[in-house]
Amino acid sequence: MVRPASWGALGGGAAVGTLGGLIGLGGAEFRLPLLIGGFGFKARVAVPLNLLVSLVTVAAALASRLLFLEVSPLAAHALEILALLAGAMTAAWFGAGWLAAMSDRVLEPLIAALLLAIAVLLVAEAVLPTGLTLDPPATAGAKTALGLACGVVIGTVSSLLGVAGGELIIPVLVFLFAVDIKAAGTASLIISLPTVAIGLVRYWRAGAFGDRAALRGVAAPMAVGSVLGANIGAALAGIAPSGVIKLLLGLVLAASALKLLRGRP
Repeated sequence: MVRPASWGALGGGAAVGTLGGLIGLGGAEFRLPLLIGGFGFKARVAVPLNLLVSLVTVAAALASRLLFLEVSPLAAHALEILALLAGAMTAAWFGAGWLAAMSDRVLEPLIAALLLAIAVLLVAEAVLPTGLTLDPPATAGAKTALGLACGVVIGTVSSLLGVAGGELIIPVLVFLFAVDIKAAGTASLIISLPTVAIGLVRYWRAGAFGDRAALRGVAAPMAVGSVLGANIGAALAGIAPSGVIKLLLGLVLAASALKLLRGRP
């Protein structure tokens, strides 16, 4: 018999996945407040669970994009992608260790601050011109250095929030390296998949997945719902105005972050 919590996780995952699919993200930044505020998990338990669901969602999304979209445009940006990947994977390994060493008193405000920063980024993306880019680095060395530095930030945020990092990777690729938005979406998933996997391995080795009931009753149905929702959202993406959605979701995420700062209900 399926427990009510499992149905809630399935429905919540589907709703978050749909919203993420509409704006081209996995939705993990919205799942985390749901896991903490809706299901009552402590932050240090919610983050690895969120990362596990993120892995399933990213893998499904990447498989779909590789099947239906052309990947050849990525070849021109292989250096930047590899640099981002190297920095992100390294930081994800160490970031998972930092979470284990933090107290809840430090961890929850830090998570709230990171969520608030992502909310600001979503709002900024909604109002900035889509064609806005900075001059990309001219030399291979500069591209590598910038990619590594950005990757470290992305990997740290990924491991501390349990997110795939697309909300950071895509703007970096588009605004700093002048990558086409569609190619950036695919590159983001390519970077995210091993980054998330590295964080998961570190959390698994630290014993973060010992609660089998949470895995079966919440993480598994939420992963199924997230994959289904992401496909629904992607199908509706051509209809819904992405700028308005990003603005609204940024405000919702900001409200969730502020609520977490004030303390869980």
